[in-house]
Amino acid sequence: MDRQRLSRAHGAFNVIGGLWPLASIRSFEAVFGPKADRWLEYTVACLLISNGAAQLLADQDDATARRVGVGTAASLLVIDLVFVPRGRIRWTYLLDAAMEVGWLAAWARQARVRA
Repeated sequence: MDRQRLSRAHGAFNVIGGLWPLASIRSFEAVFGPKADRWLEYTVACLLISNGAAQLLADQDDATARRVGVGTAASLLVIDLVFVPRGRIRWTYLLDAAMEVGWLAAWARQARVRA
């Protein structure tokens, strides 16, 4: 997958992921568990939308697309892997962790292709 397609796919994934709790917090919490501080969930949702939008708009800027993509995926992966075992978030976040590993692998593969 070329960098532009990867950036767009990852950006769309992040925008959609961010829109979900804003559009239906009830369905989001049914899958990922109730949240004590919804304002925090909404904040993370807005940040995901912002990061995804930056990826979608980074058509000609390889470095920005890669940095935003890798930074977002790595951050979410760490949170998933730290807080699921502690019981702070539901096991369903491991599904997200698998997706984030996939995004990191795709960015690494794309970097090797360009090298």
